[in-house]
Amino acid sequence: MSGVAPAFVASIPVRWSDAGASGLLATAQLVTVMEEARVAWLLSAGEEHRPLITSAMIVTVDLTAHRHLTADDGPIRVAMWIDGFRSVDFTIGYALTAVSDDPDAPPAYTATTQMAVVDVEAHTLRRLTDDEKATLRAWSRTA
Repeated sequence: MSGVAPAFVASIPVRWSDAGASGLLATAQLVTVMEEARVAWLLSAGEEHRPLITSAMIVTVDLTAHRHLTADDGPIRVAMWIDGFRSVDFTIGYALTAVSDDPDAPPAYTATTQMAVVDVEAHTLRRLTDDEKATLRAWSRTA
């Protein structure tokens, strides 16, 4: 993590089914690990235990492998931060490592998800509120 504190860190257990016959964690399962961590973050982050953003949908996912993880590397440590935001969307950055890795070690995987905020009842995109923008700004990673 290069000494920069993430906004949120989750430890996600590895299930037997997350690995292929080779023992390597499957890419699709890593996306599920990211989802579990992201949901835990967004649902726990609001004031007075109210979730901050419950109406966001994934627009894009980008996952880059720097080294592979195996089932034996679990649980997976998922560090997250806000990479940026605009009026109707925000991007979450991720660094995935084995929980036993040194915290300053380079991540095994880096990733981003672009999330669009929607009005569930109207079935349309909605703008981020000023409070949401302030929170996203506070969670932004600065170099």
